[in-house]
Amino acid sequence: MAAYVVFTREQTLDPQALATYAQAPDKLTGHPVTVRVGYGEFEMLEGAPIEGAVILEFPDMDAARAWYHGDAYQAIARHRFRGARYRAFIVQGT
Repeated sequence: MAAYVVFTREQTLDPQALATYAQAPDKLTGHPVTVRVGYGEFEMLEGAPIEGAVILEFPDMDAARAWYHGDAYQAIARHRFRGARYRAFIVQGT
């Protein structure tokens, strides 16, 4: 069953760190992933405002976890942690 990694950027803290994190799409290479949303236009309906969102589709939870916890992504993710406040989660599709 498909699984989705969802990132919502809530507040930018360090634009330079985020510029480095912009290399993150390169870290998808070799993984079975489809980018479904990449900071497209959005409309807030409920909750605290966000600055943008990314949704990545993987074939299953294990593939999503393997990418997220993998060395290649974790090496670049540290720039995301410094660059902005995010929420991130994996959710299984139906």
